[in-house]
Amino acid sequence: MDPVVVLGVALLVFRALGALGVSRFATWPASAAHAIAVMLVMTASAHFVPESVTVMPNHADLVKIVPPFVPFPGFMVYATGVLELLGAVGLVVTGTRWAAGFSLAAMFVLLLPANIYAAVAQVPFNGGEASPLWLRVPEQVAYIAVALWATRSASRAWPASLRLAGSTSR
Repeated sequence: MDPVVVLGVALLVFRALGALGVSRFATWPASAAHAIAVMLVMTASAHFVPESVTVMPNHADLVKIVPPFVPFPGFMVYATGVLELLGAVGLVVTGTRWAAGFSLAAMFVLLLPANIYAAVAQVPFNGGEASPLWLRVPEQVAYIAVALWATRSASRAWPASLRLAGSTSR
């Protein structure tokens, strides 16, 4: 399933739950935090799926879109999968949502070269055709925007455990 569709459907479902009285989803930004977390769990799973699985994108598909200048592409695919999962958890936990949203936005910016490379080099994905650049870049921008939008539902501070020693600023 397309990640944008998952994101959009999850956002509407969570916001509907909020409208029905589930306080956790009372705002659009809080619903967005959970929706992008659902999307990230889905997309992160592909990072760990063996090549023999063909019903969804797999690790080998993702290795192919890593630009040649990035060292250790297989490891990088695993690492970004772990970061996506950590980001998803961070978005769901209200106390870490601000840090997770900004960290994910930065990660999405860092992943943009892989999306550009895949489109320009016409790298097929999941046995299909390559996604065009005009689609990949706006999708990535949308993920950045939603990750940042989700931070509006959280405290504007890094969690105490992540602050520098002696820092008291929020």
